[in-house]
Amino acid sequence: MKALHYPAWETLEISEKYQPKPAPDEVVLKVAACGICGSELETFKNRSRRRTPSLVMGHEFCGVIAETGTNVHDHKIGDSVVSNSVVSCGTCRCCARGRSHLCAERQIFGMHRPGAFAEYVSVPEQCLIGWPAGLPAESACLAEPLANGIHVANIISHTEPKTTLIFGAGPIGLMCQQAMQAKIGGTIIVVDLMSDRLEIAALLGADHVVNVSREDVVEFVNDVTHGEGVDLVIDSAGNQTTKKQSLGVCRPGGAVVWIGLLENAVKLDSYEVTLAEKTIFGSYAATLSELREAVHLLSSGSVDTKRWVQSFPLGNGVEAFQRMLAAQDKDIKAVLIP
Repeated sequence: MKALHYPAWETLEISEKYQPKPAPDEVVLKVAACGICGSELETFKNRSRRRTPSLVMGHEFCGVIAETGTNVHDHKIGDSVVSNSVVSCGTCRCCARGRSHLCAERQIFGMHRPGAFAEYVSVPEQCLIGWPAGLPAESACLAEPLANGIHVANIISHTEPKTTLIFGAGPIGLMCQQAMQAKIGGTIIVVDLMSDRLEIAALLGADHVVNVSREDVVEFVNDVTHGEGVDLVIDSAGNQTTKKQSLGVCRPGGAVVWIGLLENAVKLDSYEVTLAEKTIFGSYAATLSELREAVHLLSSGSVDTKRWVQSFPLGNGVEAFQRMLAAQDKDIKAVLIP
């Protein structure tokens, strides 16, 4: 089978691989579509040890079951399915609490096990949910990143934010925006450096967009909120600047969610958190129920992926990867089609 292979640092190539065989509790999917995630772009660009070559990446995918293992009972050959990105153990304390996405022994496709930048991939049955008829593959595979946005909305829903600011109009930022609009509502402000991405955020329903190459985000927030700050900040960019600014534009008693993983170490003023009783949430991945919710929102048309996602044949995977790394104009999100 053909696969987009990551054989060495800073190298990608289309190569031939052996088609996988399923373990007893697995199926083999004929991949219909697989999105290129920003985390894969960043780990490739920065030689991150989180994804060490040689491997096949890809964890946002859907497909049709081509083969089943001997212990698979709830799915059959020919079923159309969407996969979660996380394979959990099912027995650790996090799994017992219903937080399988935080499993102590979790494996991620394209990181700890072969991913779906390929014609076929082996998937444990526990990761699968139904892929509804009528939902295009290019959208169905994006249930996984949308579920990340839904997870953010779910973990902060009790704070009932009326104003939300999102740093970053990349794929996760746009998914967080649409999840918040669908589930929470209120005023949405999206901040980025790139005008083309902000145009998309506005088209998707953002109430305000701020280009920080031209405007001061703190001044803008002070104007909009009469000096108080926003109720909620979602940092999907994840660099040192946005992590610090996320606290600066959050009102006293407000909340901040860090979902972006661009940079790790950051120096913060802890008094800004303590004295103003600001809450910082980390957000990672999503549960299977949130993946189902994502598929529902995509199927209902509540979330738009058509105006900002591009599809490429798997054979053009290197080009697609390099274009998303360059991030020029409206190159925001790529989906590979085997």
